[in-house]
Amino acid sequence: MTLIHAEDMEAIATGAAVYGTGGGGDPYLGKLLAQQAMRTHGPVELIPLDALHGDDLVVPVALVGAPTVMLEKLPGIDPLVLALRQLEVRLGRCAKAMMCIEVGGLNSTIPFSVASVTGLPLIDGDTMGRAFPELQMTLCTLTGIDACPMTLADEKGNALTVQAVDNAFTERFVRSISMDMGGASYAALYAMTVVQARRALVPGSISMVQRCGLAVFNARARHEDPVAALLDATGGQYLFQGKVTDVQRRTDGRFNRGTAQLQGTGDCQGQTLELLFQNEFLLARTPQQVLCSTPDLIVAVDQESAEPVTAEQIRYGLRVAVIGIACVPAWRTAPALELVGPRYFGYDIEYQPLAQRATP
Repeated sequence: MTLIHAEDMEAIATGAAVYGTGGGGDPYLGKLLAQQAMRTHGPVELIPLDALHGDDLVVPVALVGAPTVMLEKLPGIDPLVLALRQLEVRLGRCAKAMMCIEVGGLNSTIPFSVASVTGLPLIDGDTMGRAFPELQMTLCTLTGIDACPMTLADEKGNALTVQAVDNAFTERFVRSISMDMGGASYAALYAMTVVQARRALVPGSISMVQRCGLAVFNARARHEDPVAALLDATGGQYLFQGKVTDVQRRTDGRFNRGTAQLQGTGDCQGQTLELLFQNEFLLARTPQQVLCSTPDLIVAVDQESAEPVTAEQIRYGLRVAVIGIACVPAWRTAPALELVGPRYFGYDIEYQPLAQRATP
């Protein structure tokens, strides 16, 4: 068991922004919520799944909606606790621990605030090993764990329960409901026993993002190259460096979609790169080749500080380094690629693992 204090959230939020792969919402907001809760209610116990009994109930909580909306509609803790309590009433039992649905982006820091307020421990793990834009895109779906019953709440005190036939329908219904809740809603979902969680968990992922953030902070403090430190901490691969020359984006109420064009600098002088995103960066390609694609992680960071740049923050003039990080092996199976591979998002390419793709 590890105690996570308010000051620890700085490194966790930075690492979460890396594994958010440009999406998942800005973990900075969740960090502020968690720090506020911890200063009032105390630190959070971060525990391994094996610290619980097999039939204990574990419940993830999350925000659902377009990340651009979440920048303007700041989240709160009370609706998250309301969603959790309503789900407990629906299930007729209480949660023994909280969990992150994804280790990247806002939803990697949001559960800390609920864990602090409720006094529940937080599992050191998640169900993706990164962030994905749709709620059925979890290892839970691949292992037969239902997102429903799922409870949704808003800041006005409204709460309702969703019971859909499968996780794909849950995604469709929840997006529609979230629009009526102002573009974003608060959810408790994928309630599971510890036995079920063992099949769907990416263990140690919260500790992983904390180490990632600390590696960047320590490199800055030692006046070393933080991008190199990030590559070392993540086992990532340097894909490109350049200046953002154009960004086209649109928010349709469900997702932040678009493309960013980069003109190469340094070793990539004279080359261009296109980043395609749907909340998360999903495809990185030059005119000649694809450098990285979902489900592998594509991360854009500031060239000097290695501060992660999200898809909603990327803008003209930024100088960024683009790195690729291998996804967890479970995402490379045929059923997984049907769920999160390039073709699901409309890109007419076959997935190739990052290590097999050539770099410029």
